[in-house]
Amino acid sequence: MLVGLDLELVSPDQLAQGPVEPGEGAEAYRENAIAKAEAYAAATGLATVADDSGLEVDALGGAPGVRSRRYFGDDASAETRNDKLLALLEDAPQRTARFVCVVALARPGVPTEAFDGAVRGEIATAPRIGVGEGFGYDPVFIVGGDGRTMAEMSAEEKDAISHRGLAVAKLRAHLAAEPR
Repeated sequence: MLVGLDLELVSPDQLAQGPVEPGEGAEAYRENAIAKAEAYAAATGLATVADDSGLEVDALGGAPGVRSRRYFGDDASAETRNDKLLALLEDAPQRTARFVCVVALARPGVPTEAFDGAVRGEIATAPRIGVGEGFGYDPVFIVGGDGRTMAEMSAEEKDAISHRGLAVAKLRAHLAAEPR
C-alpha cells in the first residue's frame, strides 16, 4: 500500500539483528501500534511503521476488540476464532460490527504519529471465502453494499475500503506531503 513513495521498504525478517518482540498489552489500538513501531525504531534506528487492529462486535459490547487475535485463546487458529464468534452470535438479533486499525509511524528523534481507519459492516452467519481469501475475521465480516465478506474481495478492493487500507491511506498522504 506504500508502493510508489520514495521509500525503501524493509520487513523485520530482512533485518540483520535478532527479532524485536514488542508486547501488545495496552488497552487501545493506538498505544499498541505506537509501542510496536517505537520498539522496532529503537532497535533498528530506522523509521518504522506498525499497526494494531481488531474487530468490534456490537452485540458483544465491542469484543473481541483490542484482543481480537487472543480473545478465544492465544493459540486459536483463525478458523477456530471465526467458529467461536459465530457460535456466540448464533441467536443475536444484531450482527453489526466494525474493523478498526491504527497505523503508527515512529522515527528516531521525531514524535511518533498515528493514523486511524475504521469500516462498519456485519457478521455473516457462516464463513465465506472467495478470490481474496483474506485472513483473521475476513471470512465472516460483510462490508459494502454487495454483501460480500472481506475474504471474497480481491486484495485491491479490500485495500481501498478496509480499516487498514484507510489508515495506511492517511499515512501515505502524510508521507507524500513531507518535504524531501
